[in-house]
Amino acid sequence: MQLTGERPAAGQRRLSRAGRQRLLYALLAAPGFLLLAIVFAYPLVDLMRLSIENGTLAHYEEVFSGGLYVGVFWNTVRIAGLVTLLCAVLGYPVAHFLATAPRGWALFGLLCVVLPFWTSLLVRTYAWMILLGNNGIINKLLVSTGLIQKPLPLLHNEFGVVVGMVHVLLPYFVFPVYAVMLRVDRNLMAAAEGLGAPMWQVLRRIYLPLTMPGVVAGATLVFILALGFFITPALLGGGKVMMVALLIEQQVAQMLNWGLASALCMVLVAAILVSYAAIKQLGRSRTA
Repeated sequence: MQLTGERPAAGQRRLSRAGRQRLLYALLAAPGFLLLAIVFAYPLVDLMRLSIENGTLAHYEEVFSGGLYVGVFWNTVRIAGLVTLLCAVLGYPVAHFLATAPRGWALFGLLCVVLPFWTSLLVRTYAWMILLGNNGIINKLLVSTGLIQKPLPLLHNEFGVVVGMVHVLLPYFVFPVYAVMLRVDRNLMAAAEGLGAPMWQVLRRIYLPLTMPGVVAGATLVFILALGFFITPALLGGGKVMMVALLIEQQVAQMLNWGLASALCMVLVAAILVSYAAIKQLGRSRTA
């Protein structure tokens, strides 16, 4: 009788302790949640209110009925997809090198990735303007070597925008893939090679599936950031490469059309959420 009477009391003490811990964690997290609510949730709700001003969906109808806005959205998704693909092609070997190289080379490689990452985005974009201009280093080198007769149009077009965005967003792909590659058991590849599997089969059937979670995480991060990019397309595109962020800025700063700008913002948020869900689902199907 004494034992059956003690067990509930001990369980209640444990629950009480767990409840106090949850309350402590909730109190510690409260300032962070409050900050997110003020700087993210409230502006988002206010944008939604502006987009359906007077209780109508006229601004959304304008977005989807006008070929201009749909074309800008499609152009944004296309450029973001191209930038993500290029970051994957360039970043995967870099991450593999960082994860497998000797310590000294790995530290040097990490420094090469991190140092530009710490530099201001505006400075990096202006650096590309200097490099890609008609009188930039690249065109001067090509003309001086006789490969071309006149400077190539490398700036104020889609090529310049894509190059600048890949340079800025490449570390966002490298770091998640690098973190996953560090946890891959090298004995699996050694065992496969020992059993006679060629290198490309080891890469395709073992290494790539094991590192796919990092690839999905990096691709998701790069694609979502690219959808809302503003500074690099604005400077390197020279206003000739229209993306959604530039269109929103024009509607706010030049047209003072806050209703349409809010509707464009909400559609962009919806596109980001749909893209995130689609990429996560694709990643699950590839790793299943």
